Amino acid sequence: MLGQRLTRYGFEVWPFAYPSVSHNLLQNAERLQRFLVRLERPLVHLVGHSLGGIVIRALFHQHPEQPPGRIVTLGSPHGGSYSASALVRTALGRKITGRSMQQLLAGMPTHWRPVDRDIGVIAGDISIGMGRLFLRLPRPNDGVVSAAEAELPGATDTITLHVSHTAMVVSSQVAHQVSWFVKHGRFQMDR
Repeated sequence: MLGQRLTRYGFEVWPFAYPSVSHNLLQNAERLQRFLVRLERPLVHLVGHSLGGIVIRALFHQHPEQPPGRIVTLGSPHGGSYSASALVRTALGRKITGRSMQQLLAGMPTHWRPVDRDIGVIAGDISIGMGRLFLRLPRPNDGVVSAAEAELPGATDTITLHVSHTAMVVSSQVAHQVSWFVKHGRFQMDR
């Protein structure tokens, strides 16, 4: 749905899927690099939901020589994840979260150099999601990731929208803010 909305804003959209359970962050970043090379575009904006935002950062850690463009992360746990930390305490939880999340929880992204791009961070504040099943998340949160966890030091702009973690990918409000950031390098605060 997010891709369809962004198409209506005039963007060409190429969805990228990755196996977060069977592959780790760096393996998924390599897959993303191969995907982008095949696109052969002179300008590429990247939008990542949840762990997808971390995979984008892993891409720039391993391959900083990307075409120009901006980055927007949606509910990405840049500062770790309370809910995933609680989940991995069980055998079933470790299987569900997979290798990429385990690298995130081990702190791997904290050792990556900052991404030399305009980065917009979108967090949510409707507390509906799986994270609430495991613990009481600090507020505000989107039901999975707290706004504090979504923060990224050095981000160009950050906004918290009235949306849950899962709803970010279908929200017209999120699509509008992604489009605005990609076009202007900041979010539209007066909307």
